[in-house]
Amino acid sequence: MILDRLGKELLFFDGGMGTLLQEKGLKPGELPENWNIEHTEEVLDIHRQYFEAGSDIVLTNTFGANALKFHGSQYELEDIITAAVVNAKEGANFGVHDGREVYVALDIGPTGKLLKPLGDLSFEEAYDAFKEAAVYGEAAGADLIHIETMSDTYEIKAAVLAAKENTSLPVFATMIFDEKGKLLTGGDVPSVVALLEGLRVDALGINCGLGPEQMMPVLEEIMRYTSLPVIVKPNAGLPKQRDGKTWYDVEPEAFAEAMENIVKKGACVIGGCCGTTPAHILRMTKRCRDLPVKAPVPKTDTIVSSYGKAVVIGEKPVIIGERINPTGKKKFRQALKEHDLDYILKEAVTQQDKGAHILDVNVGLPDIDEKEMMMDVVSSLQSITSLPLQIDTVNAEAMEAAMRLYNGKPMINSVNGKQESMDQVFPLIQKYGGVVVGLTLDENGIPDTAEGRLAIAGKIIREAKKYGIEAKNIVIDVLAMTISSDPEGAKTTLEALELVRKTYGVRTVLGVSNISFGLPYRPAVNSNFFTMAMQKGLSAGIINPSSEEMMRSYYSYCALMNYDKNCEEYIRQYGNISAASGAASEVSGLTLKQTIEKGLKEEAHLLTARMVEEKQPLSIIDEELIPALDQVGKGFEKGTVFLPQLLMSADAAKEAFAVLKDKMAAEGKEKEKKAKIILATVKGDIHDIGKNIVKVLLENYGFDIIDMGKDVPPEEIVEKAVEQNIRLVGLSALMTTTVGSMEETIKQLRKAKPDCKVMVGGAVLNQEYADMIGADFYGKDAMQSVYYAQELFGE
Repeated sequence: MILDRLGKELLFFDGGMGTLLQEKGLKPGELPENWNIEHTEEVLDIHRQYFEAGSDIVLTNTFGANALKFHGSQYELEDIITAAVVNAKEGANFGVHDGREVYVALDIGPTGKLLKPLGDLSFEEAYDAFKEAAVYGEAAGADLIHIETMSDTYEIKAAVLAAKENTSLPVFATMIFDEKGKLLTGGDVPSVVALLEGLRVDALGINCGLGPEQMMPVLEEIMRYTSLPVIVKPNAGLPKQRDGKTWYDVEPEAFAEAMENIVKKGACVIGGCCGTTPAHILRMTKRCRDLPVKAPVPKTDTIVSSYGKAVVIGEKPVIIGERINPTGKKKFRQALKEHDLDYILKEAVTQQDKGAHILDVNVGLPDIDEKEMMMDVVSSLQSITSLPLQIDTVNAEAMEAAMRLYNGKPMINSVNGKQESMDQVFPLIQKYGGVVVGLTLDENGIPDTAEGRLAIAGKIIREAKKYGIEAKNIVIDVLAMTISSDPEGAKTTLEALELVRKTYGVRTVLGVSNISFGLPYRPAVNSNFFTMAMQKGLSAGIINPSSEEMMRSYYSYCALMNYDKNCEEYIRQYGNISAASGAASEVSGLTLKQTIEKGLKEEAHLLTARMVEEKQPLSIIDEELIPALDQVGKGFEKGTVFLPQLLMSADAAKEAFAVLKDKMAAEGKEKEKKAKIILATVKGDIHDIGKNIVKVLLENYGFDIIDMGKDVPPEEIVEKAVEQNIRLVGLSALMTTTVGSMEETIKQLRKAKPDCKVMVGGAVLNQEYADMIGADFYGKDAMQSVYYAQELFGE
């Protein structure tokens, strides 16, 4: 079985499929997966060549074969996948592989859609599409499932769960990172590693998008964080055009040399992606076959993550914001009863601005549906903040529902030493991944002594191990008992903190403010206790980030212990303290510009409705909306703002625009839309993520968008451009096999409407490639398209 070899010896994948099919006659816009049935011999021949080149694992020709694409087509999805698996297995039979045990991997690629709340595809719809493909693949005889070329952590979570829950096959997963080590939706390497390890994939890594040399820094970071075997499958360099055909600039020998360096860095499963051929794989296997394998090294980092941010709970303490919790908060309880999500989102934004690293989320009230409310709040929070969340509930249904839809690896608060609690919570951690908070109480209550709490911590750690939950994914809460009723409470807690850290080496957490219930001027007690707890080994404090006393304790402690290099954070916080007369001023509220930047849709709507009573709509657009979008756009360009934040800001701006549009219409002054622009994903390509992002942004800048959808023939685009007298067309392609359709569309536009400019974008494109196919502009991201349109139309 492949798992017996994984991580112990070097395993080789195959290389590209699309470009080889093109050489065999695949036409622009034609679906490669149909060739499994229509041109069996050609597909089988490619598989055979890869086995003979030394591949141990060959992928089925099913990259785009999913229910969203193939339902309603001329072939049933089951028939496509079955034929693909049979072809690959036949290729193994006919190929010469020197007695090696070889494997067929069901290839699962992305759906081509963004998941909600960023797009229109729900998590469960994506899950169902991947489930169907996985089930058919196992039934047809695939040996493993390889999920690849994923650019969104949420989509790969749906795919991994679908594979793990519905098949017994090993699961490999690779993502497509850019040269900065970022996903399209903003995820970084540690957040991806945390998520995939939590979901218990068997191997993880990187494929596509980059050549082998460009992948090296990303690989080094993956090796820094993962304990799993690592997969690396680069492209053969960058795509170029020569005599109307696509080629890649890294030749087989150079590819093999680079892959040798990748193995020496620690990868133990290697292969090729776009542009690689049997010749590349043959050189690679010959050069690397006898290289020693670096066995995966277990890592001990305690990591929680969101879609775009990983927080390592380590020596430097982290802050968990406590304000999204109804305990002792009358306004918050009212917001929950009235389903006032905007109030909750503002609490989140405030805590983020005040310095929280993780947000606690507790929505439990006796008279509401906690499961539904938890799902709504978690989903809404993840649409406006990249901070990881701590799911705080004792309701098992609410806990599982939130863990399933959460985009990342959450903290889970909590489990305790009662057998019933451990039996309920640990299977969820095992299935979905997470860092679980272990409370030191059991059937006998909370021990009065530090040693008693230590014993329960040990019990929790040992029980978790039975589920494969490592100590790094457990954070112990030794519980802070109020000193007004238990005079020894603080001393016991501090002793227990120190004992747990020294005995088990695990991280610790406390709800710090519990210590002062019933006392006057609680901030003084809380802040001093917080400092004492950090000194005794507290890893994470659940506190109110808006408490100036608590934050002063935190920043001072970090500076004093040299966790704050050169006191930079401290100086940033308090460098202007004298100008503020020693006190922090409370912001009375957010401006419209700020609500748009933060993606608060309801707040943007309400603020605009108030402002429009006193100010002209066009002034609001020029002074608030456009500057906000520009600010977010610049952040996106610099890499400080990521795709989800960009899209949520655009949605908030839409809410404001809607109010202003109604006002202008009522006054007979409706603002005319700017120039018309056609957007389309080219023939044969069903991926419309990039196009939809560009559409949202262009519309917010006032352009009139004609969205022709995906898989659009060149003739239809040309006809619409002539009919509407269009001066700018935007074309998108994700797949190498459909760039030919893009080139053909440009040729036809040049002939039928020479005054029309064409901008192009997509994962397989770069500036040189865009120049080769005759485009006027290459947009490396969505904001570049906006800037080009503004320049073209004299904005």
